[in-house]
Amino acid sequence: MRWISRKSFPDSAPIRLTCCQYFMLFRIIMETNPHLLIEGIAIAAYSINSGQGYIYIRGEYHDSINKLQSAINQAYEKGYLGNNILGSGFSFDLEIKPGAGSYLCGEELTLLESLEGKRGYPRIKPPFPAEKGLWGQPTLVNNVETLANIPGIIANGSSWYRSSGTERTPGTKIFTISGDVAIPGCYEAEAGAILNDLINDLAGGTRDGKPWKAALLGGAAGTFVPYSFADLSMCYERLKERGATLGSGAVIVMGSERKLIPMIQSILRFFKHESCGKCVPCRIGTTYIQERSMDLSVADPGERIAILDDMVIHARQIARNSLCPLGQSPILPLETLQRHFSEVLAYE
Repeated sequence: MRWISRKSFPDSAPIRLTCCQYFMLFRIIMETNPHLLIEGIAIAAYSINSGQGYIYIRGEYHDSINKLQSAINQAYEKGYLGNNILGSGFSFDLEIKPGAGSYLCGEELTLLESLEGKRGYPRIKPPFPAEKGLWGQPTLVNNVETLANIPGIIANGSSWYRSSGTERTPGTKIFTISGDVAIPGCYEAEAGAILNDLINDLAGGTRDGKPWKAALLGGAAGTFVPYSFADLSMCYERLKERGATLGSGAVIVMGSERKLIPMIQSILRFFKHESCGKCVPCRIGTTYIQERSMDLSVADPGERIAILDDMVIHARQIARNSLCPLGQSPILPLETLQRHFSEVLAYE
């Protein structure tokens, strides 16, 4: 397992759920090796004969934007971008498009709406971006981590890439480990690494040295797992078997003394805030379950399980009827909290 950075998150008692935690792995790549991303984008563009590319990035990520722009300028100066790249006859232009900081714009069609200068509302699928994307043209949309893997695979071959990780989840993964750990940060490890090894060997274990109570895998739209999952292999197939998710690779660790009620309240407050309001199930539903989560703080222990059950029922309705993945997200943390921590929640 290889260490990348431990400067991602400040030491603080509260666990704050912000978009920063989920996109930190992308920022690490953009701020430490922006040319890797640019090369991956150029190769992807060449493969589909695209002449124009955009890097859509949150406008408040000033360091990422400045370092990416500097790298793009250098690539133009060296002839790696622009007209007739390296005499190949292929021309490709790349520019940065800052967004307004919407979590929802991480969804591909909502991102395209924002990129066109419109409000970040989800589009109805189909058509999909490969058929009708940016300004009605076929468009390839992908994330920073995937694109940054392309140059290494091209240079070394697929067998090199598949030599690490697992059969169905090859390669490495950047994990952002935060919460009640001694050394929070971003770490690169083989896909399939054991959860407890990530927490103890890379992030230095919990701050109090005791076994952790819970971990939230994949960020706010992820899944809670108890300490009995410490031996969990962090690959897509094993996580799916055990009802968990990998998501962006975020691992938020809750120590033995951490209360889970404030955690789920923070998650649901985040979803309520980030809902665009376009569809009624999400607009009304995220508000309702967030308000119900506040009842957990004042309810008697015997009532908390019933409140959680009610929240799960409504989250399922939101997931079935929402237009985009944001409305489909609250069910994941709520359902796994219900599955693994109902009794704990009742007596916190």
